[in-house]
Amino acid sequence: MHDPMPSSYRDSLAYLYSYTNYERKGMPRYVMANYDLGRMEALLARLGDPHHAFRSVLIAGTKGKGSTAAFTESMLRAEGYRSALYISPHLHTFRERIRIGGEYLSEEDVARLVDKLKPEFEAIEGLTAFEAITTLAFYAFAEAGVEIAVLEVGLGGRLDATNVSDPAVAVITSISYDHMQLLGDTLALIAREKAGIIPPGALVVSSPQVPEAMSMIEEACEGRRAELVVVGEEEYRWQPGQMSLRGQAFELGSERYWIPLLGRHQLANATTALAALDALERRTGLAVSIEARKDGLRNTHWPGRLEILGQHPFVIVDSAHNGDSANKLRLSLEELFPGRQIILIFGASGDHPFDHSLRELLPIAAHTFVTRSQHPRAAEPEVLAGTAAQLGFAERVSLAPTVAAAVTAALAQAGPDDVICVTGSIFTVAEARADWFARTGQPLPPSDPV
Repeated sequence: MHDPMPSSYRDSLAYLYSYTNYERKGMPRYVMANYDLGRMEALLARLGDPHHAFRSVLIAGTKGKGSTAAFTESMLRAEGYRSALYISPHLHTFRERIRIGGEYLSEEDVARLVDKLKPEFEAIEGLTAFEAITTLAFYAFAEAGVEIAVLEVGLGGRLDATNVSDPAVAVITSISYDHMQLLGDTLALIAREKAGIIPPGALVVSSPQVPEAMSMIEEACEGRRAELVVVGEEEYRWQPGQMSLRGQAFELGSERYWIPLLGRHQLANATTALAALDALERRTGLAVSIEARKDGLRNTHWPGRLEILGQHPFVIVDSAHNGDSANKLRLSLEELFPGRQIILIFGASGDHPFDHSLRELLPIAAHTFVTRSQHPRAAEPEVLAGTAAQLGFAERVSLAPTVAAAVTAALAQAGPDDVICVTGSIFTVAEARADWFARTGQPLPPSDPV
């Protein structure tokens, strides 16, 4: 009997996405029936529990968890560990989600592993796409002999598929309002879901939090006899340094670091990553030298976050998608580009609190183009324009049917000293980046077959 013909990469993606895909159709209620860790545990047990083959750092939070994960993995890799990174969602290609030694999983490996795991996936009733993808990542990491994996939580924490891992360190980055229809409509309820990643007796690192969220994290740590390290206090109080359009410096203790990511909020993320490494060393003995830490931070690549694509006019993309991140974007634009006229391109997912984002950003924009990405959950431009009108900005808002059309219109309006800022969702940013690379004749980032 012949082996079945191996799947192509395109077929493998179609297969993975054929499972219930909450990323594309929207999330159901955040309850056990929809997000059951029992499915993950049963599936991983069939595969010999690959998630126990490596150490892990698990990172939850509303904002900053991707940047913190990228900083942490880059420093571990700079030290020479065989490291891995698991993130979601992706900007341009699915392969960004699963990285080993800084490299995306290859198309061939995705297809090979999907072929190998298909029978096991199909043995589990009710499996979701995210659960299948997370299992694929764990299996790939174990197969590659990864020593330490940095795992970004997909949604919430308590019931997220990544939470079957037994992390050496649990990290909680900045908590703010997002997915309220799923996680709760107070910061305490949202924080309780995020704190669900804390295992008994864990070592927990938290970024600075508002008091409502911090008290819930402290309560969770107390209940699980976990030790909590808070960034911004005691030995993790950083001092901001010089900032240019290429990056920024900061001091922690007696050391001076530099990161290529813009926005003062990234200093909290970088310091959280440094604290996570200290915690990891305490728990596992995996040490990272000061030199590797500096090198890893300096070489962290995390596109789509306050990223400057062009100048004259400045073209910037940022994945801010809630009120808190929009506030941080506004403060960053005011600090980096004082006195310059800002033209905003805004496209959001319909299930995110885009009214909070617009409330932050519309007042600083001379003009705003509302648009939509091609993502199925994208809000219609007319809906965004209606919200802008309710906020009193109807006269300074135009509709653009696509992100590319919005970029064309903004470029036609902008003077050489102006700033065009594309924001609202990671999907809007991804389309703007691809459009910009095509316009300027730069090589396109790796992307997936449609």
